[in-house]
Amino acid sequence: MLARALILRASGLKPVERMVRRWFLFRPLVRRFIAGDTLDEALTASTELLKKDLRVTLDYLGENTRSEAEACSAIQTYIRMLEAIPASLPSGAAPVLVPGTGAVGSDLPPAEPLNISIKLTQCGLNQGEAFCERNLREVLTAAMEKDNFVRLDMESSAYTETTIRMLERVLPDFPNTGTVLQSYLFRTDEDVERIIRLKARCRIVKGAYLEPPEVAYKEKAKVDEAYVRQAKRLLEAAFYPAIATQDSAIIAELNRFVASKGIDKSRFEYQMLYGIRRDLQESLVAEGFNVRIYVPFGDSWYPYFTRRLAERPANVWFILKAAMRK
Repeated sequence: MLARALILRASGLKPVERMVRRWFLFRPLVRRFIAGDTLDEALTASTELLKKDLRVTLDYLGENTRSEAEACSAIQTYIRMLEAIPASLPSGAAPVLVPGTGAVGSDLPPAEPLNISIKLTQCGLNQGEAFCERNLREVLTAAMEKDNFVRLDMESSAYTETTIRMLERVLPDFPNTGTVLQSYLFRTDEDVERIIRLKARCRIVKGAYLEPPEVAYKEKAKVDEAYVRQAKRLLEAAFYPAIATQDSAIIAELNRFVASKGIDKSRFEYQMLYGIRRDLQESLVAEGFNVRIYVPFGDSWYPYFTRRLAERPANVWFILKAAMRK
């Protein structure tokens, strides 16, 4: 956890950002974690994943827009993503959603092969909640017309409560949305119960932002313990939860749990990051589990990329050692 914190702190320095963006040694890692700069590149990568019976969430990178115009531009990109999805689906991967599937109170698990995740700060949250909500509703309307789903990504703890409140406001009109909870936050056990009461779809993650000790666990063991506890609770009680982890030990424990509880594999999905643990992705699909890959794209890749590096500090040390050998 110390190495992770150091990487996240260092990544916030402008000289470090310039180095990462320009240094050729980082380019292979950027290409590994980011599907490309453009929507076309992301859709090409997504099509290849769909052919392997994997599902996909498209993520247009960027957060904390600086103006209403910038937020409106992001909204139009989200809508273009939703419009482009049907033509991008390979034969046999067409959605099997019917009206009402995945809605509050529905007992049918959703089956959209390709959906999108969005960030509220990219929708203009920093320009005002009312402005952000209007933009969000525009995206959700476009998604509903396409029988598709939009997940509200969770950002740093400063936005947790606002994100959940926003979900509570739009969910009655748009059951085709859900959100994300982060296990390293002290508040998340209560938020899990809140999401269960809403009957909203939830992705559970460990958390990747640099948080103060007043709000989040710092010890990996405690984060893992909270994650497993919350994942089990969602698997038993929530509507089609997404279990987002590349940790094979945790996945093995959760597989034993669902087997012991008689939870059908169709009732949830595992989610993993693009470019990480492809072997595990394919083995889970072979075992009959639903697996969705989070596919990021866009030229605002730096914050996302540094969070991935912080999760795998060995990548940084490898690059530094390679540089010192030259």
